[in-house]
Amino acid sequence: MAGTSTSAETGLASPPALPTAAADLPPLKGFALVLLTIAAALSTFMEILDITIANVSIPTIAGALGVSSSQGTLIISSYSVAAAIAVPLTGWLARRVGEVRLFVISVLAFTLMSTLAAFSWNLESLVFCRLIQGLVSGPMVPLSQTLLVRSFPPEKRGAALGLWAMTVILAPICGPLLGGYISDNYHWSWIFLINIPIGLFGASTIWSLMRKRDSPRVKVPLDVVGLILMVVGIGSLQLMLEIGKDNDWFASGMIITLAVTAVVALSFFIPWVLTSKHPIVELHLFEDINFRYGVMLLSIGFMTYFGSVVVLPLWLQSVMGYTSSQAGMALAPSGIFSLILAPILGRNITKINLRAFSSFGFLVLGLVSLWNGFMTLDIDFWGIVNPRIVQGIGMACFYLPIQSLMMSNIAPDRMAAASGLSNFLRTLGAAMGTAISVTVWEDMSNTHHAYLANNVNRYSNASNDYLATLQATGMSADQAMGAVERLVSAQSVMLATNQFFLYSAFAFFAMAGMVWMTKPRKILAAPAGH
Repeated sequence: MAGTSTSAETGLASPPALPTAAADLPPLKGFALVLLTIAAALSTFMEILDITIANVSIPTIAGALGVSSSQGTLIISSYSVAAAIAVPLTGWLARRVGEVRLFVISVLAFTLMSTLAAFSWNLESLVFCRLIQGLVSGPMVPLSQTLLVRSFPPEKRGAALGLWAMTVILAPICGPLLGGYISDNYHWSWIFLINIPIGLFGASTIWSLMRKRDSPRVKVPLDVVGLILMVVGIGSLQLMLEIGKDNDWFASGMIITLAVTAVVALSFFIPWVLTSKHPIVELHLFEDINFRYGVMLLSIGFMTYFGSVVVLPLWLQSVMGYTSSQAGMALAPSGIFSLILAPILGRNITKINLRAFSSFGFLVLGLVSLWNGFMTLDIDFWGIVNPRIVQGIGMACFYLPIQSLMMSNIAPDRMAAASGLSNFLRTLGAAMGTAISVTVWEDMSNTHHAYLANNVNRYSNASNDYLATLQATGMSADQAMGAVERLVSAQSVMLATNQFFLYSAFAFFAMAGMVWMTKPRKILAAPAGH
């Protein structure tokens, strides 16, 4: 396609040439270019931070709003699903509104919804604010990257995107730390209020520097039917996964209705987008073997990873007695090696064996999950932290190579559609992983609790001996039985947590093998056409 090129370093398409008015302007240089990079990176940081900052704060927020921790996970999944649905609309909206204008509107709307979320009075109002916040956040990450690519000369784009990627990696590290610290020392609303100065700075800076360099606005049709089918299908599926446990699954008419709605909507959605002239997502991209398996690996990988990101802090706070700050400190080290390795891998992405590095990354994640599968109730803080440190190696080694491998055969004129579809499914996978993992984890806990409690009876010598020992310390019979119940509950959750991570290990090991179903990556053309 004329005016379009592909970067060998990033595997991303360079954007088409700017309109004449913008092209006649001198390129940004010096402090203005630095300021643009900071503003775009901070806006991206803010959006990704809001995915992870709430993870360790769920028990605190849920307690303040008078709901269970499992219900509190709606705060995360509502945001993630809404963001996933919004991502495919980014290309269409950018052409209709203009990339700079759309980015600024998204950042300002995101900041407004953050403010409203901070003043939510119940779970329903908070979930609503997070839902809208997710919808308006969709364009922020892809457009921040696009604006940097447009503003830097071709020979410096790799460095710019390296800085951008480091910000993306840093946000999940800071999220648990900030969320935990704020929850323990301030009101939970501050996890949303801190977005206000960042959002105002990012929007005002980008607008002042880039408003005369906006992309041309073009009236292009929207696949309204495809959009409606996608929203109804995915929304019904996610809602079913979220509330299924509390409504006794398919014994509930509501859950059956949601399941049928999801199946029908998605069944019509697939043939519709395959035959539409202007599809909301390009499913024909799955004809390419690298894209097909790359998207599967990214989606399942993030689904499995985000499951552990949600389950681990819930276990630490509900059973191990960790505060939100302590849980955040235990989780944060997972980003250390990612932060170190990501720019190194990015600079050498065309030189490495992508399949070997991806497979190695999945193997590391599988071994870390296996490591976690043998945790006990007497594990210390460093026993939690050490696997998280090693986990960062796996995340860096699988994410960047899979991303490059996935896009390796995509033509430049289809790169935007491929990026939108892959981001959509990756974000959706993370949201579904959050909902499914909590449900499965709690069901396994209940199963283990029933089994262990069944063995605490008058005919069990071990139970009688333990109760007698407790009563010998001065406990009454009721107090001793209460202590046994607390022990049974803690052990049942511990066993469920071990079992969950063992299943996760199996999934990661399977993905390490699936990588080799892709084909060796083709060499991408160097930047040209500018």
